[in-house]
Amino acid sequence: MKLELQIKMNDDLFVKDPKSSDIGRKILENSIVLIYESGFESFTFKKLANCIGSTEASIYRYFENKHKLLVYLTSWYWQWLEFQISFQTNNLNDPIIKLKKIIKLLVDNVEENSTINSVNERRLHTIVISEGSKTYLTKQINEENKQHFFKPYKDLCSTISNVILEYNPKYKFPKSLSSTLIEMSHYQTFFMNNLPSLTDFGISKSKDDLIAFLKDLVFSSIAKR
Repeated sequence: MKLELQIKMNDDLFVKDPKSSDIGRKILENSIVLIYESGFESFTFKKLANCIGSTEASIYRYFENKHKLLVYLTSWYWQWLEFQISFQTNNLNDPIIKLKKIIKLLVDNVEENSTINSVNERRLHTIVISEGSKTYLTKQINEENKQHFFKPYKDLCSTISNVILEYNPKYKFPKSLSSTLIEMSHYQTFFMNNLPSLTDFGISKSKDDLIAFLKDLVFSSIAKR
């Protein structure tokens, strides 16, 4: 039996908590499948309703629109990733080792976890890489920011920036480097798989090469002088 990883979601993202019912959990599970397979642009609540054998009206009882559903999914992912980083670096004292572990977690393919109900983390990882920026590159960014929609992403950046400052307390740009690291890991992965001429990793598609690049980027930036 699957167990639900307890992640607290922003109540303003949904009309009714999707984790509270079977149909809500089906909405989460199958929206990940559809967005993963066809992309967010072609994803509609009508297609999702057909997929789960329900109606569009039933989906609107949980989510106001597909944008908020995408923000919900990405917010879940950021919290899950921050948990993974905290868990896997908790017993590490060396900030260099911590940063290397963080970089690897940002890049590596995510393994599916059978203990988490409704969420396929591997597919969600791919969705965040290709669709995640659509959650905040919108006209309503300021209003949604006031509603704390992006707090999980900010918290993740803060966690990484704190490790950067562990290594070099005098480094002036820890938050900027943290967000750059996250976005760079995603953009380069996307380019590697879709626009390889924009990267140095397109031929072999080696994640090890991308990890080496990101390590060089980070440690060159924060080197103690």
